[in-house]
Amino acid sequence: MPLQRLEQNPLIVPADVTPSRPDFRVVGVFNAGAARCGDEVVLLLRIAEAPRQIERDWLAAPIHDPQSGEIRVVRVRKDDPDVVFRDQRVFHYRGQFHLTSISHLRAARSRNAIRFAVDRQPALCAEGDLETYGIEDPRVTRIGDDYWITFKAVSPHGICTALAHTRDFRTFERHGVIFCPENLDVVIFPDRFAGGYAAWTRPVGNHGSLPEMWVAHSTDLRHWGAHRPVIAPRPGMWDAGRVGAGTVPVVTEAGWLAIYHGADANDRYCAGAILVDREDPGHVLARSPVPILEPDADYENEGFFGGVVFPGGSVADGDSNLLVYYGAADDKVCAARTTVEALLEHLGDGAGEC
Repeated sequence: MPLQRLEQNPLIVPADVTPSRPDFRVVGVFNAGAARCGDEVVLLLRIAEAPRQIERDWLAAPIHDPQSGEIRVVRVRKDDPDVVFRDQRVFHYRGQFHLTSISHLRAARSRNAIRFAVDRQPALCAEGDLETYGIEDPRVTRIGDDYWITFKAVSPHGICTALAHTRDFRTFERHGVIFCPENLDVVIFPDRFAGGYAAWTRPVGNHGSLPEMWVAHSTDLRHWGAHRPVIAPRPGMWDAGRVGAGTVPVVTEAGWLAIYHGADANDRYCAGAILVDREDPGHVLARSPVPILEPDADYENEGFFGGVVFPGGSVADGDSNLLVYYGAADDKVCAARTTVEALLEHLGDGAGEC
């Protein structure tokens, strides 16, 4: 496969992260955005936490209270007739959706891009009534001296995409919601196009359509329009269930190159590559006929939610080398190495499979 796992995997696991409060435990560190900042590689991690003490016959849902700014814990019995509980991540109680953990974003820093020190304090936490279930899955795009961060804002209103930016990964300015529910997996391109900026998005249809990637355009990174589809799930293939953007695209002579995620009907998540036109990020030139990374390692199949590799960021590692960071089994951070040439050679077999 074009992506070769690092022998040091997994790079970061829950035991490496200090909980944000003593009565919580870290149940997942995953789906990181990545960037080079000065002489460091910075990962912006999704940290999922759950109450430390949960009785065997009970479920607990940590929820951010926008009035007090604190996190309260809702507890219900598993045998309550109003509870619908399908897996360890979520449950419904009296028709209301609940998560069994709440996520925030936290920075990890490295001089060699492999051994990371995780900050002891969160970088961004839930705020307001559109983030009561937490914030998740950041992507980081550098434009000039600014790093623009898109992330999921989760609440009973649905999943939005919000925006923040920083110059040093120590102080952050937030810009609120830029895509309303349900829209996620938003990745901003690191350059301007004719008429402004571009981003891949993932609107979730509710009338028979499957989750697919779209493109949108903006003149200011805050207001987006000119939406249109880019790629959709392919029946009978590895990405038949859903597709969504992963890493920030890098420009090559052949076009913009990026790694996306796809899942099949059984929610097995793999990674593939996509190549789009240099002037039109909605014009697909090639797309992976088979995955470039799939959950084969034990640490990708054993965890909070097994059978998942989820690419979220990459950094240059030499002239044409890339280090790709991905979440494994929804609870750890891993990395794989590739080259631009290897990805383009792989896509040479998939130009007709878009």
